[in-house]
Amino acid sequence: MQTQSLNNGSQQDSDVIVTENLGKSVTTSDGLLHILSSIDLIIKSGESVAIVGASGSGKSTLISLLAGLDMPTSGTISLNGKLLTAMDEDGRAAMRNELIGFVFQSFQLLQGLTALENVMLPLELSGDRNAKALAAALLGRVGLSHRLSHTPQKLSGGEQQRVALARAFVTKPAILFADEPTGNLDSKTGAHIIDLLFELNQENHTTLILVTHDQALAARCQRIIKLDSGRIFI
Repeated sequence: MQTQSLNNGSQQDSDVIVTENLGKSVTTSDGLLHILSSIDLIIKSGESVAIVGASGSGKSTLISLLAGLDMPTSGTISLNGKLLTAMDEDGRAAMRNELIGFVFQSFQLLQGLTALENVMLPLELSGDRNAKALAAALLGRVGLSHRLSHTPQKLSGGEQQRVALARAFVTKPAILFADEPTGNLDSKTGAHIIDLLFELNQENHTTLILVTHDQALAARCQRIIKLDSGRIFI
């Protein structure tokens, strides 16, 4: 088995994500379509990893599997030593709430809530009594103290993505998945968002898994995983 892991000769932290022989297939009108095949992967705690590849190579499917949003057809996934693929839907949801944050290309903010309420939401769902203060502090950290009461419709794309970053980091997740986080932003705004993403990631010692088409952005990560036709390309 050829497992992709970072090896620079230094002492490594614990394995936060491990997959073995991971595969995903779906049935189509033309027969069985293999989206991912034989994915063997190790990601260390605190590591930043870019997943790159052409459209249709399986990038988004891979992070959906790693986050427990979808289930593989074959193989196993472990998060923090726990076998994600042996859990039911409720167990996977609990694992996501405990360990994972998300940043999406389309922001995924709740339109009826203010910026502050959007960031408070994951804390409120976990029963944190300091949700408002923690959310306000993190919105201040991303430069939005003056926008707390604004709904997404009143925010620019860059401001919405900063709210999304604050929401993703407010629970201090062990793992952050970012799927094309600058895809809907102009280059200048996107560059600022990425700087902020890496700053927050370093401050929180989060494991970052980033899907991107941007080679310059991928190069900022410690490691690049290339997918080609559903397989890791070495």
